[in-house]
Amino acid sequence: MAASSPTLPAVPAVSSPRTAPVPRPQSRLLALDGLRLVAALMVCLYHYVGRGGTVSASWHGSPDHIFPTLSRAAVYGNFGVQFFFVISGFVICMSSWGRTLGDFFRSRVARLYPAYWVALVLVTVASLLLPVVVHAVRLDEFLVNLTMLQQPMGATRILGVCWTLWVEVRFYVLFALLVVLRGVTYRRVVLFACVWTAAAVLCHSSGNNLLNQVIMPEYAPFFIGGLALYLIHRFGSDLLAWGIVAMSWLLAQSEATGNLWGPHPHRNPYVVVLIVTLAFAAVAVVALGWMQWASWRWLVTAGALTYPFYLVHEHLGWFAIRVLHRGLGLPPWATLVTTVLGMLVLAWLIHRFVEKPFGPRLKRALKERKLGISSPGVEL
Repeated sequence: MAASSPTLPAVPAVSSPRTAPVPRPQSRLLALDGLRLVAALMVCLYHYVGRGGTVSASWHGSPDHIFPTLSRAAVYGNFGVQFFFVISGFVICMSSWGRTLGDFFRSRVARLYPAYWVALVLVTVASLLLPVVVHAVRLDEFLVNLTMLQQPMGATRILGVCWTLWVEVRFYVLFALLVVLRGVTYRRVVLFACVWTAAAVLCHSSGNNLLNQVIMPEYAPFFIGGLALYLIHRFGSDLLAWGIVAMSWLLAQSEATGNLWGPHPHRNPYVVVLIVTLAFAAVAVVALGWMQWASWRWLVTAGALTYPFYLVHEHLGWFAIRVLHRGLGLPPWATLVTTVLGMLVLAWLIHRFVEKPFGPRLKRALKERKLGISSPGVEL
């Protein structure tokens, strides 16, 4: 969800042809921007019409009764999160190539926090104005949520979707410490992917909660598949990289079916496998260069809207549905379309007036140091 816009860095020279395949010319991957928005809209539809709970109160009825056909498809929308993770593995590997650990850290902070803080403020204000949708946020809850570390702290999440940010952050830390710290190369990414895969498999029998929190066996195959697909995009097809992709897909469909189908008998396990397969296939099509024809400029905007849209759509969307449908009497379909479009407009405003001006400023501020002490591989 929080991956950088897919602009490829310049290709550095390869020190030795024996250590990695020769990279091929790269170009901007606009299709990835479109895929990210598709994944975000999948999650959005799940939160609006594919589940019960709080949104049912906003609709004043169960979504599967109000949208009997759409709801049967939207119930699978939460798999957009796993789709995000595949894309994230691809984009993080791409955007970290040739950068120092300090560059990586600054880019992640500048990318994640500005829009996140604004989303926290908006949802907090909305909770105070209409506490019947979401409980009124307390000051202590708001303050700890500013850190983005509320989940490991056991604190209340103001943004329901932010659990995925905690997953992403753990992926960033693993990749930064084990790959970016020494410099991203083909061999290091392959070694990281293989070791993480083995650790994820072993985690299932460890019974160690701390180890599970670090290794994330239920999400690791999706990130690893994305990493390997980027290697294929950068260096061309080879059996080792495709083998990693295949292994990741096999493990990913098992994790998705067991964790996300088992507790929800209304989902069809064959559909779950199909969605996971399509997620890997969609990124693979981009990796192979088959989507270079998709060069529409609006895809850049689509990618830019994805992260702020993902942050604000859930709770603020529930508020909008309650006001439009129950308060103003707008018909269900009109309410749904208006709410989705409204969240996209709000996402554009956040991107235009928060992310664009303050993201670069935050990155520059983090780079300015009072003490100019650094070492070559670990510049901060």
